[in-house]
Amino acid sequence: MEFAFIFIFGAAIGSFLNVVILRIPRDESVSFPASHCMSCNTPLRAWHNIPILSWLFLRGKCAFCGTKISIQYPLIEVLSGLIFLFSAMKFGLTFQAAGIAVTFALLLALSAIDFRYKMVPDSLNLGALTVAVFSVTSFEQFGYNVTNALLFAGGFTLLRFYLSYAIKKEAMGEADIMIAATMGALLGVKLGLAAIFLGAVLALPALLLTQDESEESKQLPFIPFLALACWLVVMFDTYVNDWMVGIYG
Repeated sequence: MEFAFIFIFGAAIGSFLNVVILRIPRDESVSFPASHCMSCNTPLRAWHNIPILSWLFLRGKCAFCGTKISIQYPLIEVLSGLIFLFSAMKFGLTFQAAGIAVTFALLLALSAIDFRYKMVPDSLNLGALTVAVFSVTSFEQFGYNVTNALLFAGGFTLLRFYLSYAIKKEAMGEADIMIAATMGALLGVKLGLAAIFLGAVLALPALLLTQDESEESKQLPFIPFLALACWLVVMFDTYVNDWMVGIYG
């Protein structure tokens, strides 16, 4: 029963994330005005905001004007619910589990914004990094998180400098550096590097598919792949560790 409640709570967080995803890129307040149809501007009723179920009951259409409602809304709610559920199943009902769940909820919002708008709000990025650093069970672990975050931020900054010099144009952005710092705080050095490698592997097919498209279309959002890779490594850290030990000893 408690896990069902955790999923519902996570889905409710996902409902708020949809507001964040829609409004922050437009520099709009996430609290005012109240939720409304983006087509006819009619304020939504309370039952229109029930996570997942309202979209199903409305058959993916506005109750007032009939405009289609993006599949993004229930998808984000389901994914957010699963993030909170699996975090609790992996780490128990702990402060660390809550911190990890909130971090990945923010990374989910960042991924959606990066995919949809090709932009990364600093407020969400900094929020994810801050929560990741404080997702600890001891003061000693907090020190490790800070150190690893700084190592990854410094490493990516150096990599960005060399790549930009080599290809004679801007390589990566400041947002990628902050995401790397978040991954370092969550995973540590060894697993963090594994997650970055996995993210590159996951992004490769999409990168190849965009080679024949226009320059604007070639701007592949990398944060969704890094976030997914980071999540997989967090969930399967034991297996990743064993795999790396088998390769490098």
